[in-house]
Amino acid sequence: GGGGGGTFYTKAGVAGGSGGGGARESGAEAGGDGGAGTSNQGYRGGNAELTGAVDGSGSGGGGGASEQGEDIDSVFGGGDGGDGVASAITAASVTRAGGGGASSHFSNNPAGNGGSGGGGKGAGGSTSPANGVAGTTNTGSGGGGGNHASHYPNAAAGGSGVVILRMPDSGYSGTTSGSPTVDTSSVADETILIFNASGSYTP
Repeated sequence: GGGGGGTFYTKAGVAGGSGGGGARESGAEAGGDGGAGTSNQGYRGGNAELTGAVDGSGSGGGGGASEQGEDIDSVFGGGDGGDGVASAITAASVTRAGGGGASSHFSNNPAGNGGSGGGGKGAGGSTSPANGVAGTTNTGSGGGGGNHASHYPNAAAGGSGVVILRMPDSGYSGTTSGSPTVDTSSVADETILIFNASGSYTP
């Protein structure tokens, strides 16, 4: 799970599996650092850095599973989210767990893009939707950040997660709950269980 992004008042991003981005600055105040990631899970969020007394700058992007969120230094755009990680556990390669993009400071500046693997775009930019974009369902990706201005207020939720189990056909018991997707054809002699909601598997 990713950490939440910083806010206008509490600028530091929150630590998580991937860290949340640091928030934009006000005047000459120092910006917030991105939240720390967790080893073997994800990377830190981007820092909202300040060079000189500018009236605010963009926020750092959310960390992804394969790279940190983008740092922002004295610009008014939002940082991009870090990219996710590709896995072929389901036979086809799928990228998941991208970081959320940060909002821009002003509506005529670009908001950050979400990282590959389902990260949502940030709000408030010249090419942005009015609100942050949610992370893609069942990818564990971060949602886009919300702008401080009243007309671009809302950050978005992160995408729900997924649990995937892969095992030899000979070891599959057939005992599950929660209606997972059961795939016995994509990989010869192997069974793949995909849980997009709560459930269980009993060996």
